[in-house]
Amino acid sequence: MKDLTLTELATLIAVFERAAIADQDKEELEMLERIKLSHAERLELESMDFDDCLGGACKL
Repeated sequence: MKDLTLTELATLIAVFERAAIADQDKEELEMLERIKLSHAERLELESMDFDDCLGGACKL
């Protein structure tokens, strides 16, 4: 399965936020939280300078 890009994840978050999910929609809320987590992880990965990995200091 293809991973979503940073832009695609941001778009999904925007769509979820516009949908105004109610608190009782637990499955949707859980999916939104997973998407937000994936977005944050992807943002960190894409902003990482791989020179930081020299000497074993990389978080990968």
